[in-house]
Amino acid sequence: MSVVHGTRPTAPGGDVRTLAEAVMPPGTVPPPLPGFVVSSFSPLAAAAAERCLATRHGNPPALTRTAIVLVSGSGDAGMAEHVAHLVDGGLRLGPLLFFQAVPNSVAGHVAARWGLRGPVVCLCPTGDPKADGLAQARLLVDDGDADEVLVVLVEQTGAGDSAHALLVTKGDSP
Repeated sequence: MSVVHGTRPTAPGGDVRTLAEAVMPPGTVPPPLPGFVVSSFSPLAAAAAERCLATRHGNPPALTRTAIVLVSGSGDAGMAEHVAHLVDGGLRLGPLLFFQAVPNSVAGHVAARWGLRGPVVCLCPTGDPKADGLAQARLLVDDGDADEVLVVLVEQTGAGDSAHALLVTKGDSP
């Protein structure tokens, strides 16, 4: 797993080609995700990823060399707020909260469910989130780390929580 914060990747190769896409617009209430509680971050990320992968591969498992790039400027703000409230009140955190307190846990969930066999990168964008995520995807494909990359953008903001997933590959002909 790689965690990239504060750097903007540059890719030596060309553009990537979008194979599938799914959007969970602001205000979307995602379906419950077993094992993930309190926050909409992980359920939104998983729902967008599921819809995107199903568009391309049908039902799981896909069993492909697919990397996951999870991009979020806010991170799991809902979980952070909840944990801060518990700690400030002197209350204990349950083990389930510890498990989902890191954003790559939902990426691992998606990878396991779909049989994806590629690296997982969590990225805090320094510029445009989509452009930063696609630049990281280009690097993973150009370096031979993956054949496809699932880029999942998730934000929790005052305007409403949202997620956008894109499955991309090399920008060459289909």
